[in-house]
Order: sequence, then C-alpha cells, then structure tokens
Amino acid sequence: MGAEGRTTTYLDGAWHEGNTPLMGANTHGAWLGSTVFDGGRVFRRLGPDLDRHAARAVASARTIGLAPQFDGPAIERLMWQGVDRFPDDAELYLRPMFWAEDGPLGPDAASTRFALVIEEAKLNAGQGFTACLARRRRPSPETMPTEAKASGLYAQVGLIALEAKQRGFDASAVLDLNGNVAEFTAANLFIVSAGVVSTPVPNRTFLNGITRQRVIQLLRGAGHELRERTITFDEVLAADEVFATGNYSKIRPCLKIEDRALPHGPVTQQAWALYQAYAQTCHRARG
Repeated sequence: MGAEGRTTTYLDGAWHEGNTPLMGANTHGAWLGSTVFDGGRVFRRLGPDLDRHAARAVASARTIGLAPQFDGPAIERLMWQGVDRFPDDAELYLRPMFWAEDGPLGPDAASTRFALVIEEAKLNAGQGFTACLARRRRPSPETMPTEAKASGLYAQVGLIALEAKQRGFDASAVLDLNGNVAEFTAANLFIVSAGVVSTPVPNRTFLNGITRQRVIQLLRGAGHELRERTITFDEVLAADEVFATGNYSKIRPCLKIEDRALPHGPVTQQAWALYQAYAQTCHRARG
C-alpha cells in the first residue's frame, strides 16, 4: 500500500494537495495510538460499498473511545467530493481517519480530529500472489480492539508482511490464538474444495471484511454452496483454489501456498466477474 500518484487530503474544512501533515510530536494519536482508519475504493467512478466503509470508520472511532464529528453519510459525501478532483478513469484509495489530539493515557474524546486522504493507487485486482504460514498470530478480542480498524493493530500486520517478504512470499496465512486460520496478512481468506466455498467464520479475531461480505452474497446468489466455518491450515494446503478478498485489491487468486502451486480457478474467476458486475451498479456521475 501507499500513494502511487497524486494525493489529496481533506482536513479542517479544506482540501490540500500532497502528503499533508496531520499530527505533531505530542499528538495522542501519533505516540499513544488513538488512531483508526478505513478504506474505500473508486475505480472508473465506481464506488462499491463506500457507504459501509464510511460507517465502519465511525464505528471504529467509537470503539476506541473517540467522538467522531462526522457520521457515515457525511464522510461518503466528502469521498465523492474528493473523487471529483480526479479524472473519471482514476483508480483511487480513499482513507477516512479519526484520531485524538490530546489525552493522558486514554484519549480525550473531545479532541477527536478527522481527515480524509485520497490517493491514486492501482487496483491490481485479479493479480495472483503467493503466501506462506505466518509465525505470529491474530490477537483475541480480550487482548486488543480487534473489532475496530485500529492503526495500532497494523504494527503486527507489518511484521507479518515483513516476515513473508523475507521468506520470498507476497503474503501470509495467519492463524488465530486457537491455531485455526483467521485470514491473510491484510485480507480475508477463501478456499474452494470439491466445489464448496469456505471461509473462516468471524470469531472477532479478524475483521469481517466488507468486500468479504459482498463476495459471500454474490457467490451464494450465483448458486454456490458457501460455508462460514472453522478452517485449518492443512485444509488450505489441500484446497483446489484459494483466494483473498479485501478493499484494497478486491479479489486476488493465491497461486502458491508454501511449496504448493495453485490455479487461478473458475470459482475465483467467477467471484471477480460477479464483483465487477455488482460494481457497475455503483456508478456515480460527476457531481
């Protein structure tokens, strides 16, 4: 992730170009971690589920004790206002953020601030990736605010990503504390075995992704048997197809898991075709 082209940021009632400074050295969100964010994708002015991403940003802020001054619909309106600043064919990543400016150890909710960052970033949907098994595991909800998209959780995600890269892989399959599969490094995980699609049942150790939920709905609507259940890593190794869903790249096939090669199979291809068709219904004319 990270900006690949132009970046524009909404902060304090105005739009700013470039990598806009948001925090100072004493900002609570910078040094004590009271920061949350969410993502949204717009490509060719298609904005699937932007309303749900905006609403989740607000929910995440409340989860960690912030008092968001924008609600979901207001954030979605700002998203489209920002999109209008880019060409119609742009592929964009939209990141609403909340953080506390002040506080002792816990955040001072009254100091909550907001920014919306919009970056040009290629979608890379459909591109294959490789994965290994991560050494680190996802935390439980008793240990971390796993129900929020909290920036502090990404310190561990970054270490998992670094370990995979050092081993020569693009990503990792990550287990929960019980030793069952939770997700990929920063995306939800699906397997296909004997025609049945399965994905880990949400157990509050990983985010029940918005793209994940949409793909489940689309595949079931197309007649696939889809089970949300406990999955072991051995089942991932033995699967006929493995793919990932997430906001940043939407749907991507896993083409190698540890030392086993996998195909870009028909269910994965159909999932992407169904998602593209759904996205066409989310077109927004220039405001």
